[in-house]
Amino acid sequence: MHIPLVLKNSHFVVVNKPAGTLSVPSRMGKADPRPVAGMLLQEQIGQRLFPIHRLDEEVSGILMFALTEAAHKVANRWFELHEIVKTYEAKSLTPKDEIISPSPEAILWECQLMRGKKRAYEAKYGKKSLTKAKLIICQNDTSIWHLQPLTGRSHQLRYEMAKHGFPIDGDTLYGSNRPGPTSGGICLRAVKLDFTQASGYKDFELPASISLESLAPVSHF
Repeated sequence: MHIPLVLKNSHFVVVNKPAGTLSVPSRMGKADPRPVAGMLLQEQIGQRLFPIHRLDEEVSGILMFALTEAAHKVANRWFELHEIVKTYEAKSLTPKDEIISPSPEAILWECQLMRGKKRAYEAKYGKKSLTKAKLIICQNDTSIWHLQPLTGRSHQLRYEMAKHGFPIDGDTLYGSNRPGPTSGGICLRAVKLDFTQASGYKDFELPASISLESLAPVSHF
């Protein structure tokens, strides 16, 4: 399996991770037969990689690895301090008879989230979860959303979309009854990393932002 490159310099490599691949090896290691994007990429470019962040197996899109220990240390701090703004794109069914329209302003979704064995759920003592959600397109029975997680809770975006009545296409775990993309996985992908708030990003030869090219409306997946 070929992992598409989005950017590569002497410090980092950024790829468009296919749905259906793990970002890094699971706890099972080599006993797990699922493809691992990081391992495939190491073989592809012939260099050691240092994982920085992860995407769920079902999620596609922008995934970043460091090529040096120094870059790895700095980038980990960027993500821990939420200095890198991540934007995801999601496609969902618009509930029947629901009247909604795109808005120029993002909505702030907030809850107390915990992770069970398979899925996330709300609980009084859960960790605070914050998400900016913006409806981009509402066409026929389909909605396209841009989502920015302000916290890093497991399944945060998938849970919030389902909670607000818009389970992501293909995400049967959170109540979707529509198929996902033809390539597999669910209709959620990481489409942009913004580095403008990341201290010293220019020292690592990074642009202000990295994004995937937009496709035709409702054809993103």
